[in-house]
Amino acid sequence: MERQEFDPADLRPADVYRLLTAVVVPRPIAWVSSRSADGVDNLAPHSFFTVACADPPIVQFTSVGVKDTLRNVRATREFIVHLATEPLLEQVNTSGADQPAHLSEFDVTGLTREPAVALDIARVAESPVAIECRLHATLELGDSTLVLGRVVHLAVARDALEEPAPGRLPHPRFEQLRPLARLGRDEWGLPSPTTVRVKRPRHPGGREATH
Repeated sequence: MERQEFDPADLRPADVYRLLTAVVVPRPIAWVSSRSADGVDNLAPHSFFTVACADPPIVQFTSVGVKDTLRNVRATREFIVHLATEPLLEQVNTSGADQPAHLSEFDVTGLTREPAVALDIARVAESPVAIECRLHATLELGDSTLVLGRVVHLAVARDALEEPAPGRLPHPRFEQLRPLARLGRDEWGLPSPTTVRVKRPRHPGGREATH
C-alpha cells in the first residue's frame, strides 16, 4: 500500500483539521442544548463526541473555539446531549450556524422545547434520545475545550427500544434511532439499512472483551 505522508508541523491548522475530520469517521454528533445565564436556549451540534466513562457515567464533547454552548455550560454547569437523527438532518445543520447569542436555535429551526427531568434546560422533543448532564470538568487543549459531563438522567423513545429479556433493561435499536454521523467537508453519514452482529471474543477463563 502506497501512502502519502503528512507532518502536522508543516501544515496549517485548518489543513490538519480537514485531514483529521476526513479520516476519523464516522463521528457521532452531540446535539447539545444549553441555557445562557440570561435564559436563552441554545442548541448546537458538536462532532467531537463520545462516552468517556460508564462508572460514573460521563460523556464528553469538544468545543472547537469558544462558542455559546461552552459559555453557557461554564455559566450554568448544565447541558443536554441529544441524538442527531436522519429525519432531523436539516434542523441539525441549521443549528450549527453562528447565530447571535440572543437568538435561540429552537426558534430558528422550529423545534419543540420540552422540560428536562433533572435540569433547568429545554430538551428537543423531536429527538429520540436526551442525555442530561451536569458539568464534571473541562480541559483546555490548544484552541479547543474538552467538556466532560456527568450523566444525571437519560431518556430514550419507547418505540426505539426492543422488548427486554427477563431481568434486563430494554435495549435501544440502532435501526430505530437512525443516528447521523459527521464525515469530512460538508459530508454526512446516514445510517445503514442493515447492521452486523459479531460476537465479542472471549479467552478461556477470561472475561469477555470490551472495545
